[in-house]
Amino acid sequence: MTLPILLLPGIGGSGPDHWQSHWERTDPDMTRFAPSDWDRPELADWCEALDRAVKSLNSSPILVAHSLACLLVAHWAAARGAPVAGAMLVAVPDPCGRAFPDEARSFAQASAQPLPFPSLIVASANDPYGTVDYSKRRSGQWGSRLIALGPLGRINAGSNLGDWPEGREILTSFRAEIEGNGA
Repeated sequence: MTLPILLLPGIGGSGPDHWQSHWERTDPDMTRFAPSDWDRPELADWCEALDRAVKSLNSSPILVAHSLACLLVAHWAAARGAPVAGAMLVAVPDPCGRAFPDEARSFAQASAQPLPFPSLIVASANDPYGTVDYSKRRSGQWGSRLIALGPLGRINAGSNLGDWPEGREILTSFRAEIEGNGA
């Protein structure tokens, strides 16, 4: 059985040119969670939306989070513990960084506990919202494997990645590892 993929965009909801949107349009195994407001995120609302999305699936999904949703996964995993097969966390933002948005402050105190499922962090060498060193610290706290890529900026639509084939390859490999371990 192929595990479903649950896409978790950050602020703004990953518009049509974002790699998450490309993936969702072309892969029927991928769905997107839906909080009440993409532009004014509230942690409680996003956690409830993630609960609903996970419960709506027939089996434990792999979460594919971008940006603010990476912090959501840490909060949610510490508080809820609903079953997921794993998480791919792309472009983890540093809440102490100058670029972290004020409207996302409710996400700032993300848990430092190890995630209760396999995880990997994908970081860009020149991400203005989170350095590779920050991602290394988070990967140590969360028990995540770290994949540090070259200069891809925020790994978002502004990075002009289109379908982001390299990211798909990372996810395909991660999914195979999880499915091979009996998830």
